[in-house]
Amino acid sequence: MKLSHPIRVLLLGAPGSGKGTQTSRLLKDFPINSLSSGDILRSQIKERTPVGITAQEYITNGSLVPDKVMIDLITGHLKTHNWLNSSTNWLLDGFPRTKPQAIELNKVLGSRSCPLNLVVELDVPQSLILQRIEARWVHLNSGRVYNLDYNPPKVPYKDDITGEPLTKRDDDTAAVFQKRLDGYNEEIKGLRQVYEEEGVLFKISGETSDIIYPQLKQLVLDKFS
Repeated sequence: MKLSHPIRVLLLGAPGSGKGTQTSRLLKDFPINSLSSGDILRSQIKERTPVGITAQEYITNGSLVPDKVMIDLITGHLKTHNWLNSSTNWLLDGFPRTKPQAIELNKVLGSRSCPLNLVVELDVPQSLILQRIEARWVHLNSGRVYNLDYNPPKVPYKDDITGEPLTKRDDDTAAVFQKRLDGYNEEIKGLRQVYEEEGVLFKISGETSDIIYPQLKQLVLDKFS
């Protein structure tokens, strides 16, 4: 589907709320570039870069990666890929996560005349998120995610494409994930404040991606078609 004017959208939501799934569906329906902070971090961790080593320590402990590390990583990626202009459509998933990150991002985007024009918070029950995490397995090389309850691999614990073994991420346990949810619940307050003041924040609620996505798609159509 074509857009009448450029879209610069941020998806907010607790870890495990399905931001990656919603992003994938949006990319199929709209001409949008995407940037996932989680994918970038995992790439850095896999390559054992200084940023990756530092980030791994925080992630393993269920803590958020420090603001400065994330700000430098994401804004650098935006500049490298020449997305900081008034004509490119793009979507951010997982960044910013804190008020200081949001404020710094606004400065960078404002200086290039390409501010965010849509921020969507995915509202999913957190008790359900914890159930999903216990059943989540991933193919680390590709980032493909499976859930044993509702999106199982064709062969148990094997990737559908390569047949390679699936693994559990270090932070995919209820105990560690609860720490991440607690951190999110505290940090989201500041993010809401920033984007409510700018008039670009919307909330979409639901228990599954099939409930949430039609609402998200219609919101994009209403604002940009």
